Amino acid sequence: MWIEKLADGVLQVETPIGARFIRPNFLERAYLLWIFRNFDSLPQQVLGARQQRLIDRLCSEQVFVPMAIAGGLEKPILGRIEKRLPVSAEVLPMRRPVVGAKSPLPERGREAASA
Repeated sequence: MWIEKLADGVLQVETPIGARFIRPNFLERAYLLWIFRNFDSLPQQVLGARQQRLIDRLCSEQVFVPMAIAGGLEKPILGRIEKRLPVSAEVLPMRRPVVGAKSPLPERGREAASA
């Protein structure tokens, strides 16, 4: 199984528009086998900086391949990357204080400290 993955494996990338398959070169396949040695699927956020750069570069080259080959067989999958869009925090506008409104709480006078 490892030999088949090393020889002809593809990387499955889960994107918001569906699964895409990328065929890396031999050295990249060997490195991806090492990355996925214990897991079949990983979110991109858990990868190291070097590994994330590799995935980003492979996706940016957009050399996607069809999963089925001529004989109707599927190519072995090296691993699956869950590529999620970064969650952005919603920015709320600053609230202005209401002018001329009185506080609903009664004002307290200064209390003397007892000795």
